[in-house]
Amino acid sequence: MPLLDRILDLQNSHLLSKHEILVQSVVDAIGDNEFQVGDKLPSINIMVRDVGYARKTIVKAYEELKDRGLVESKNKQGYFVISQETGVVLRVALLLFAFQSFQEDFYNTLREELGKKFQVDVFFHHNNISIFETMITNIKGKYGMYVIAPIQDDAVKPMLQTIAPNKLILVDRYLDLGPEYSFIAQEFENATYSTLVKLLPDIKKYKSMVLFFNSKTDYSPIGIRRAYERFLKDHGIKGSIEENYISGTIKKDTLYFIKNDSILWTFLKDCNQGHCVLGKDLGILSYDDNVLKEIIMGGITTISTNFKEMAKIAAKYVMDGNEIRTIIPTNLISRSSL
Repeated sequence: MPLLDRILDLQNSHLLSKHEILVQSVVDAIGDNEFQVGDKLPSINIMVRDVGYARKTIVKAYEELKDRGLVESKNKQGYFVISQETGVVLRVALLLFAFQSFQEDFYNTLREELGKKFQVDVFFHHNNISIFETMITNIKGKYGMYVIAPIQDDAVKPMLQTIAPNKLILVDRYLDLGPEYSFIAQEFENATYSTLVKLLPDIKKYKSMVLFFNSKTDYSPIGIRRAYERFLKDHGIKGSIEENYISGTIKKDTLYFIKNDSILWTFLKDCNQGHCVLGKDLGILSYDDNVLKEIIMGGITTISTNFKEMAKIAAKYVMDGNEIRTIIPTNLISRSSL
């Protein structure tokens, strides 16, 4: 059935608003293969002429179709069909650092909270500004909502500000885009420092402390390093910073602060082979909790936020659009590794 006939049929029902009639007519046409991926929709001017609705009504309908991820607008060329998934209410672009275990928790919870009517496509930028820019360029204008863990660098601000504030929420890391943008983030420096102070009696059991920190490979925020350096200075703790762990270099009577899970698993393997007892021969403090850290080798003490709660708040924003600007608390999860 031609699109115009679909519109006329729905007009006779008197149950839908004008913009809802337009949206449903196009959705039905796509669902019936009248429009396929790559096809161009009638221009706004043609719709104004043939249907008789106001220009702003037609623009509103086409923009809703964009939000659903069914069409995209190409500058000066018009609107084109990009998906035939008409059962989807909204397409969501999720841009994360990498598929680490704690970000997997975030992703799975977000999917579960949104349900089947929301299509979530996940992308990774690996803390690389060039990749980040390419990703933003490729996904911009093709999704109804963007959930993005940003690189904490001023260079990415203009990229993110090309997305409308009501279609973007920043998660995990904070980046100041202006008062109109929503975020759910962690705070690293003060939270890490206060946790280390809380652990001071345990830390003093060890002769020295080592932080493995490499912002390029493990995406660690600089706030963790600053907190660690301030803690060592303020409390007279002997400590150092290493970019990478070299297998076989474990030292007893040392507390190791490990952010990178890849380093942690290699380190624990060496501990096991060397028959080291965590919390006695040496200590381990980690970041970002997951189920493995809860059970492996008696449990790993962890500084962590609640990524599942973060995902639930993000999902609520995607569904209702109510502005949110909040810092998720960071918690100490004490286990036997100290």
